[in-house]
Amino acid sequence: NIVVQLHQPSVAELIPYIDWTPFFQTWDLHGKFPQILTDSVVGSAAQKVFDDAQFMLGQISQQKWLECRGLSGIFKAYALEDDIYILDPKSNEPLHIQNTLRQQTKKAQGQPNLALADFIAPKECPIDDYIGAFVVCTGFGIEAQLQKFENEHNDYDAIMLKALADRLAEAFAEYLHEKVRKDIWAYAPQENLANDALISEDYRGIRPAPGYPACPDHQEKIGIFNLLDATNTIGVELTESLAMYPTAAVSGWYFAHPDAKYFGLGKITEEQVADVAKRKGVARKDIERWYSSVLH
Repeated sequence: NIVVQLHQPSVAELIPYIDWTPFFQTWDLHGKFPQILTDSVVGSAAQKVFDDAQFMLGQISQQKWLECRGLSGIFKAYALEDDIYILDPKSNEPLHIQNTLRQQTKKAQGQPNLALADFIAPKECPIDDYIGAFVVCTGFGIEAQLQKFENEHNDYDAIMLKALADRLAEAFAEYLHEKVRKDIWAYAPQENLANDALISEDYRGIRPAPGYPACPDHQEKIGIFNLLDATNTIGVELTESLAMYPTAAVSGWYFAHPDAKYFGLGKITEEQVADVAKRKGVARKDIERWYSSVLH
């Protein structure tokens, strides 16, 4: 059966999963955590914002400034050429077709040009295969608190809260992916990784997000949101430009294939644009708009 699950962890549960390195970039402080805290140039400034962040995380957690809601779903799927067909378990009819694109870069001999569809078993394969989808958000309740800071002309805490909500959303994605690998899909039940190993992605499987290098098409979010009924179930919406609202949110796919890895699509050709427009059944100019960042 389709397994769509609701997840509502507390902020306290997500804090151990935070990757702090990108947090410091919000403040134009560059360096890896925790080494940045003792850096000869930016160490004292980094320590100050880190201490302030810990204090605010305590407030967020105790006073329930933010609410965390997420969804995960595991669906039967097969690959046909560069498309992934995601199936209804009752009728075996496609619920959604995820159109993936193949790298066109010149590579060393024996190195394949990858598409995400490569990580799903092809239609003719006798085994059942699956794909996962997720949406997580930690931005519920943020507006009231930001308004309070604005009324107090407190820009520093407003920026801090937005930065922490974004870090918590990424932490939620990390927390949920671990839960999927160990318990829900349960293809890696024995996994036992510390946070730095999670940040280094030392686990089996990937969770590419639409808009990122392997799948630059933000339109894929529509498929994810429809499969999970995300707007109705947890209240995360897609704007006209396909940004997520509340903004402290992450969505993407789960691939469990042992060889699944992240890759950059690189530049795509006019021929590919025409092909994906045909596969999606839309006008070519619509595709060009969404793929403008990777067009040759």
